[in-house]
Amino acid sequence: MFTGIITAIGSVRRVEARGEEALFELACPYGEAEPLVLGESIAVDGTCLTVVTVTSGGFTATASAETLARTTLGHKRPNDAVNMERAMRVGDRLGGHIVAGHVDGVGRVRARIPVRDAERWQFDAPATVHRFIAEKGSIAIDGVSLTVNVVDADGFEVTLVPFTMSHTTLGRKRPGDSVNLEADVLARYVARALEAGGAPRNGVSLDLLSRAGFTGG
Repeated sequence: MFTGIITAIGSVRRVEARGEEALFELACPYGEAEPLVLGESIAVDGTCLTVVTVTSGGFTATASAETLARTTLGHKRPNDAVNMERAMRVGDRLGGHIVAGHVDGVGRVRARIPVRDAERWQFDAPATVHRFIAEKGSIAIDGVSLTVNVVDADGFEVTLVPFTMSHTTLGRKRPGDSVNLEADVLARYVARALEAGGAPRNGVSLDLLSRAGFTGG
């Protein structure tokens, strides 16, 4: 599990195709204060990857065919910057929200609108993700925990402050760029439980939760 609070910006050193999978060699500052551990999980642009080997100044990880198909990792090239976060420990501060590192789909930057010192960012989201997005709910964008301000017919809007733009890779994005999206895990499980349960129980329904702001409808 992760929190959506990016702790480092790393970069892609090398990508090696291995059949339907790919081996990524990544550079990051982790290990300087606390050594990386084989088998530990690191979120790379919001995608949970497992450390296969520890290298000088970084690590390698394998991305499966499913991961390459459902995230932006399949389009990464050497020198591309990526957001990174090590898995949270029990007892850590939860500064963002619960992020599983399981990307739901790829969205796209629609617009960046300056608002005083901050910026309003609009994103298009695939229908499979859009249904779980709720106003004032949480969403992870390239692994960054953000609060949804507005949900529209095709996507949503968030506000990015200067700190977030300078301490993550989001500040480098431009309209048309792709991003990994992970909806709030609570919304996914609530919707799944209601879909599997058939008729609403005790008056609780997907429509009621949507109107209450728990799901995107």
